[in-house]
Amino acid sequence: MARRSSPTPPPEDYTERIVDIDVQNEMQDSFLEYAYSVIYSRALPDARDGLKPVQRRILYSMSEMGLRPERGHVKSSRVVGEVMGKFHPHGDGAIYDALVRMAQPFSLRLPVVDGHGNFGSPDDGPAAMRYTEARLAPAALLMTASLDEATVEFVPNYDDQLTQPEVLPAAYPNLLVNGASGIAVGMATNMAPHNLVEVIGAARHLIAHPDATLDDLMRFVPGPDLPTGGRIVGLDGIREAYETGRGTFRTRATARVEAITPRRKGIVVTELPYTVGPEKVREKIVDLARAKKIQGIADVVDLTDRSHGLRLVIEVKNGFNPDAVLEQLYKLTPMEDSFGINNVALVDGQPRTLGLRELLRVYVDFRIDVVRRRSQFRLARREERLHLVEGLLVAILDIDEVIAIIRSSDDADTARTRLTQVFDLSTQQAEYILELRLRRLTKFSRIELEKEAEELRRQIEELRAVLGDEGALRRVVSDELAEVAKAHGTPRRTVLLASAGAPATAATPLEVADDPCWVLLSSTGLLARTASDEPLPHSGERHQHDSILAAIRTTARGEVALVTSRGRARRLSVLELPSLPPTNGSPSLAGGAPLGAFVDLPAGERVLTLSSLDAGSVGLALGTAHGVVKRVVPDHPGGREEWELIGLKDGDEVVGAVELATEAVELCFITSDAQLLHFPAASVRPQGRPAGGMAGVKLGAGATAVWFGAVDPAADAVVVTVAGSTGALPGTEPGAVKVTPWSEYPGKGRATGGVRCHRFLRGEDTLILGWAGATPARASAANGSALELPAATGKRDGSGVPAPAPIAAVTAPAGPVSPAN
Repeated sequence: MARRSSPTPPPEDYTERIVDIDVQNEMQDSFLEYAYSVIYSRALPDARDGLKPVQRRILYSMSEMGLRPERGHVKSSRVVGEVMGKFHPHGDGAIYDALVRMAQPFSLRLPVVDGHGNFGSPDDGPAAMRYTEARLAPAALLMTASLDEATVEFVPNYDDQLTQPEVLPAAYPNLLVNGASGIAVGMATNMAPHNLVEVIGAARHLIAHPDATLDDLMRFVPGPDLPTGGRIVGLDGIREAYETGRGTFRTRATARVEAITPRRKGIVVTELPYTVGPEKVREKIVDLARAKKIQGIADVVDLTDRSHGLRLVIEVKNGFNPDAVLEQLYKLTPMEDSFGINNVALVDGQPRTLGLRELLRVYVDFRIDVVRRRSQFRLARREERLHLVEGLLVAILDIDEVIAIIRSSDDADTARTRLTQVFDLSTQQAEYILELRLRRLTKFSRIELEKEAEELRRQIEELRAVLGDEGALRRVVSDELAEVAKAHGTPRRTVLLASAGAPATAATPLEVADDPCWVLLSSTGLLARTASDEPLPHSGERHQHDSILAAIRTTARGEVALVTSRGRARRLSVLELPSLPPTNGSPSLAGGAPLGAFVDLPAGERVLTLSSLDAGSVGLALGTAHGVVKRVVPDHPGGREEWELIGLKDGDEVVGAVELATEAVELCFITSDAQLLHFPAASVRPQGRPAGGMAGVKLGAGATAVWFGAVDPAADAVVVTVAGSTGALPGTEPGAVKVTPWSEYPGKGRATGGVRCHRFLRGEDTLILGWAGATPARASAANGSALELPAATGKRDGSGVPAPAPIAAVTAPAGPVSPAN
């Protein structure tokens, strides 16, 4: 049952008074008081140490707790509780958020809190304070150094039971180095981080030259240096911000085009704009791709980790220009963002908008005052200590009388008085002697005291010199800043660009045009396409991978076929091949992709050459190890990725394949027993794909065909043969190479044995390589490097010269064989 209560009657001397007030004035006054409280006590940083009250209280509390860098971490909740209970009664959430930001390397250029645990990322928040741990970072010691030397004023805390520093001594310009952001009532601040070395360089220049202009200071501080790196595009807004305190600049991600796989290129992002996370960029790209507002994106993978840092891989579809896609990403996603500078900070308790020179001026004046107050404090302490040491030295000189006076005195006051009278000491000196332990009264202690007195006099003289000369005081401040820059400075992370340059889409189309090009196959199995259809140079400096086995002229969006030793053709899209830069007279396939990235062949099967799928060809000529020749009708099934070119018998394989642009060529076989046979291509009738071919060359007992190809009889052709031993290990054959003019070998009919092309020397019993074609020809060593061949001997039965290296292949000007080649 509820109890009835009655109001308490007012006291007898109570007098009721009702005051009429204007509600409008009361609301205005209350709001202004609240606004000033928010501006001064929460939202805006102080221009001297660059800290908001909550940040300053966190650093001061952690310093008082002894959480130095060399000590262990403590739970963040303990730090938050200490700050909230003693200095900042505004809730634990605000305190922990400020603590977390001071520990994030992607938020501050020089973090002042060393966090242990999950302190978040640009995309995700931190773990709860009960899980994370913290301690002061080395940079925080520079902020709190000399607090106990009367360098700054202390003010009462919220309940007047403790005191806290009004501002921290700040041994470096923290406001410019780490920046600040905050929203007050009617105003806000947003300051960009800068490089410590650059800011200190500008501050030292201002100390030495108080009348320095903004242009002089910008030689040291050309622009912000963001913690996440990236690129700043356009410097006009930075100049305006440094001059007026307000300005805007654009930040761009750092990205490069790489070969993600041998068949596909992609954009790799390693740095993002300030406050932008990879997950935010990834989600935006996915949304734009689904809405078909951006084209050419196949996949987006975030590979960011703590070991390798930021790595966002954007895979580009085949047929799209990666540079043009990157320009789209800059335009439509947060990979390019704007940053608005609004340098609002408290100066003498009032919010002001400051330019670069004003910010440095406020800090320099403050730091000079801190060093002056510190020097005065140290001077007073050293003078006080010297006074005591001098009194102790006087007592030690006549220690027996001192002891006698003390023993004969009735109490401490009497002893103090007699000591001051007998030895002409001050009260402080006499009190210090009375409190001294007897073990200090030794000869060794006297020597130590004399050294200490001498050192104190030297320090006092130096401090008086600093305090008596404004120039010396400024030099001390400048030298201390230089030491901070040397100990804590790091290289610049953000690249400054005067302009972004012309957009890629203005000069480069988004999709790769179907322009003519060449598809190349090297002797080491590398595939690539050229950027244009420029004729391939036949001479010039060559490097490894430059020996081109096959070259097909096609278009960037066309298709070619890979012809294998098992008599099969595999369709290949030209768009999937890596594009080579312009040849400049010396083509190189070092940027090509291996065959294994495009075709998976069983053991024992290899790719012999490339074949065009254009209808203009008269067919493909094939030759097998068993001496079979076949001309394949140019019939390419459109819906199949793989088809058969010849029906092979057991144990047989294709040793050569060549695309014929005309029938006016000679087909040629070279056998292992050094026989050469060539006959007109017109003598071989075209057959369908399943056919098994017809007799090409008549082989001797145990012999096989080692090479098959086509030669233009009108060209200046040569025959290259390399002899070796069947018993030698692969690549170690001690053979000889021979180069003979094509005209030395008469033509024979198809299915005959041909003529001899090489005479074996001692230790040689087989041809390990043969080739015929137009000069100049080049040999490819077993490691893929190009070798020059000897000049033609003109002797059909000559033995040749020793091979300079184990030769794996011979190449010539590649392309479809025709009289004009």
